[in-house]
Amino acid sequence: MPNKILPYNRKLKNLARQLRKNSTLSEVLLWEQIKGKALGVEFHRQVPILEYIVDFYCHEIMLAVEIDGVSHDNPEKFIHDKNRQKRIEALGVTFVRVDDVEVKQNMQGVLSYLNQHIQALGNNEL
Repeated sequence: MPNKILPYNRKLKNLARQLRKNSTLSEVLLWEQIKGKALGVEFHRQVPILEYIVDFYCHEIMLAVEIDGVSHDNPEKFIHDKNRQKRIEALGVTFVRVDDVEVKQNMQGVLSYLNQHIQALGNNEL
């Protein structure tokens, strides 16, 4: 099945590259576990979609993964994140959020959670 091309702002390409070079600890830890089709699908880091950049994205099953840290706790950021998520989901993307602390302290739980979504989305393709 060919990957669906999602609209993005090409001006974000350099910012995405910078974010990949300056990843948070949680992003590095999760990337080490999901890169190279470790979960059966291929993820990419810091992917521009529309005018946003998602932490991880799998084109095959249209799954976006965001790691939420303490910066996402304030009310304004929460509203911005929800609006961003709705716009991306409107493109047919499944959006999954994982907590920064969970990545650091419960990686197996995070991987299990991601695997559940991957399996569910993969079964929908049949």
